[in-house]
Amino acid sequence: MARPVKWRRVEFIPNVRHFVPVDVPQSGVEENMLQIEELEALRLKDLEGLEQEACAERMGISRQTFQRILNSAREKVADSLVNGKAIRIGGGYFTRNICRVYCRQCMAQWDESYENFSKIKEGAYRCPRCGSNDVVCHEPLGSGRGFCRGHCWRHGQRE
Repeated sequence: MARPVKWRRVEFIPNVRHFVPVDVPQSGVEENMLQIEELEALRLKDLEGLEQEACAERMGISRQTFQRILNSAREKVADSLVNGKAIRIGGGYFTRNICRVYCRQCMAQWDESYENFSKIKEGAYRCPRCGSNDVVCHEPLGSGRGFCRGHCWRHGQRE
């Protein structure tokens, strides 16, 4: 069984997601698809000027994974600029936030995407281990706050 892809945390989702060269007819222009996490890697490293380790930490991934994402992004942007291709931004395996969740039936804990929080809140999300829908957001042990009930920073309430 393949190892699951780790969520890539992003802080910026662009409003403009398509760039086309001016002097190339739009009907026949080739495109490069730049994933959201690739754009985030470019933003953190090249615009904010962060070190690779800090970038990887902000995205919640290893330095090696960050480097692969950054190299892929730079290759696509360079190809588009040199060869007159359009850039379309979208897709990927990313989240605005990562939440630690907990199954009250079997006590399993795992990291889940913030985007699945509405399913968890509605009881439509099932534990991958036991199939129970009694899944809640879990605060770290020792925090003294117990379960967050969806009002913690993990669910975007304090962004």
